[in-house]
Amino acid sequence: MKSMAFSADMHGDSISRTNQGAPVHPFREERPLVSVPLGFQIFGYEKFITWTSQNGVFAFGFLRDYESDDAGFVVGIWYNLRNIGESVPVWVVGAGVRVSENSTLQLSMDGSLVLVDFSRHGLPVWSSSTAYLGVETATLMNNGNLVLMGSGDRVVWESFNSPTDTLLPGQPLSFPQSLQASLADSASSYYSFEINKRSGDISLVWEDNVTYWSSHLSQPVDVREVHLEADGLLGLFDVQGGLAWFCYTEDYKDPFVAFRRLRIDADGNLRIYSWNNASSSWKVSWQAVPSQCHVFGFCGLYHVCRYNSSGPSCECLLQDSASGDCEKLADLGNCNTGITMLVLKQTFLYSLYPPHDFDMMLSLDACRSYCLNDSSCFAVTAKNDGSGLCTIKRTSFISGYRYSSVPATSFLKVCLVPEAVSAQAANLHGNTLPLDAKQHLAQIVGHKSFMVGIVVLLLITASVFFTVEIIIVWFVLYRRRQTKIERRKDFRMNPHYSAMVRLSLEEVKELTKNFGNKLGPSIYKGMLPNKILVAVKVIGNAVVSERDFLLLVSTLGSTHHKNLVALKGYCYELAHKVLVYEYISNGSLDQWLLNRKHCRGKDGWHQRLNISIGIARALSYLHLECKQCIPHGNLKLENVLLDENMIVKVTYYGLHALLQKDVASSSESPLERDIYMLGRILLHIFAENRFVDDDKLCNSAYQMCKVGKLCQFVDPHLSIGDAELEEMERVVRLALWCMQNKPSLRPSIAEVVMVLEGSLSLDMPPENEAFSVGFH
Repeated sequence: MKSMAFSADMHGDSISRTNQGAPVHPFREERPLVSVPLGFQIFGYEKFITWTSQNGVFAFGFLRDYESDDAGFVVGIWYNLRNIGESVPVWVVGAGVRVSENSTLQLSMDGSLVLVDFSRHGLPVWSSSTAYLGVETATLMNNGNLVLMGSGDRVVWESFNSPTDTLLPGQPLSFPQSLQASLADSASSYYSFEINKRSGDISLVWEDNVTYWSSHLSQPVDVREVHLEADGLLGLFDVQGGLAWFCYTEDYKDPFVAFRRLRIDADGNLRIYSWNNASSSWKVSWQAVPSQCHVFGFCGLYHVCRYNSSGPSCECLLQDSASGDCEKLADLGNCNTGITMLVLKQTFLYSLYPPHDFDMMLSLDACRSYCLNDSSCFAVTAKNDGSGLCTIKRTSFISGYRYSSVPATSFLKVCLVPEAVSAQAANLHGNTLPLDAKQHLAQIVGHKSFMVGIVVLLLITASVFFTVEIIIVWFVLYRRRQTKIERRKDFRMNPHYSAMVRLSLEEVKELTKNFGNKLGPSIYKGMLPNKILVAVKVIGNAVVSERDFLLLVSTLGSTHHKNLVALKGYCYELAHKVLVYEYISNGSLDQWLLNRKHCRGKDGWHQRLNISIGIARALSYLHLECKQCIPHGNLKLENVLLDENMIVKVTYYGLHALLQKDVASSSESPLERDIYMLGRILLHIFAENRFVDDDKLCNSAYQMCKVGKLCQFVDPHLSIGDAELEEMERVVRLALWCMQNKPSLRPSIAEVVMVLEGSLSLDMPPENEAFSVGFH
């Protein structure tokens, strides 16, 4: 221990010179993480030992979870500061997986850096996946890069190639790398910082498809990488090394700034943080979106962002006066008393998915009227800044911002509340006679004329009451009928129509030309009068009540995800149940795999991997993100479609309740069955010979993976290098885990997505046993 203490003292002296007055906690012992050999270990319970870079600027190891109140730790790299409370990770293993203090990080003898949590039965939770690649030592470099090296200082693996949510000075970020915002209760949020390969722009993106901030280059650029310089310049460099775009921090070249970091925060904003030695704290020196309320979806669904004295805050778009909770959008198809437009002054609603939301040049009143008369419109935002811009929202994602300087008025479509009818009913049941009439009546009590007057008054009142009731009932029935007619008309003629509609069997026959164009078993191609194609699925032999069928249709119709086929309409008659879906032109995944000329080479490999990720994301949405969990129940290659842009579209989800009455007797739940079928699909996507039974396919994949001859299992039409082969091994291992015999030992869909996206790796599953090694 004397030599170790001597090493720590010398290193502490180095820190005082390099770290400019920001030494570590006085009770912590520092040890340099430089060229440590195989077998090296860091223990979670060693709270007072810090492993640092040679210059003492960076530290690596177990750090108390900085975003959550639980007792978990993250393992990663952070600036080695005096105040441990200011130690925010700049890189974390496993996308920020939380572990207990009874955990160990070890550089195993096979060359893989592995994190093991003994509170989880000693299961690995993360690995660098560098086993048998010649790793000899590990070093935390002076620039914050954790490197695994082989002979001759050959870099085998480095943390800079797997960024999480932070970019350090000198760390390059190149396509297809990205920064993903992290959340305390999730591996990642909806927000990411990305490089657009086509235009060269750097962008902030929500859920892969909404760009809410961009560098806005004047012309496309062949981009090489993004750099944060130590002096505070953030630059986008082209392949010739030129500066295509840049910005400065407010403390650019400030000599008192010791450290900087670029981070995409959980709130979706991109910020540069500077560490000032004088204040001994991090401060924001630049942020991409100046107004936090302009970050797309910052407050979430049915909320608006506004500012108060403490900064941005979130409030309900509509609030339930009884419960105080946020109200969801009304079911406009069931508005018994009509529809009106609720005025939201000084409010801007975010626009979502450009194919559906669009802009027009209309006045304020014309903008409101357009939405009111368009049954596919949910809301509009009219700019009153002189531009005359009217944004039509045809998606039900309603969120935005509201404050006094917003030059916009929004209108939200809601059900009409019959206040006049309610007030009239209240008057009819109350005492409506004026006071002088009562005095007059009191004077003639006992006279026969009074009784006659009362009878006449009652008859008149009753006649008026029943007349009003008849008018109201007629009006409601008329409005319902007109609404159905309008919805059918929009469904037929409006290509942007997004609400579901109920059809008669005769209308379905008209769409499909009497079921003349068959696409598959009980599936027919149809066409609306406006030439929009639809796919019609006939549900045969399904004994289900109308109430249960409509409940299922309502649940399926509320789904909204880019990897799911949208349900457009339905038909329910006693002997006929029909579902109408959007038509996907490129056919099924099964057909695409048969046509091998479309899926060869490296492009074919990446297409197959993207298809796998798309299927997993669709399943994750159904299992975890819907208001009511929706098992697919019949996941197979034929039920995975591809559109003209090769985007995955999973279809016929949630129909197991209608088609499979024996599910309850199975030893596995519908969700567990989905995971098994997903594993089966993954093997079929990449296998050379798909036309064998599951046991033979699974056994062949296992044996080839075990002996390192996975290339003999893979479709030979794929051109696979070493990097692709490593990814392939990860996918095949995942598939084998998904197909474990014990359902309880299969991975969750969240873990499946993380493995496919590369956030988690996993060990080889056992041949005959259930899970004996977990995800890491």
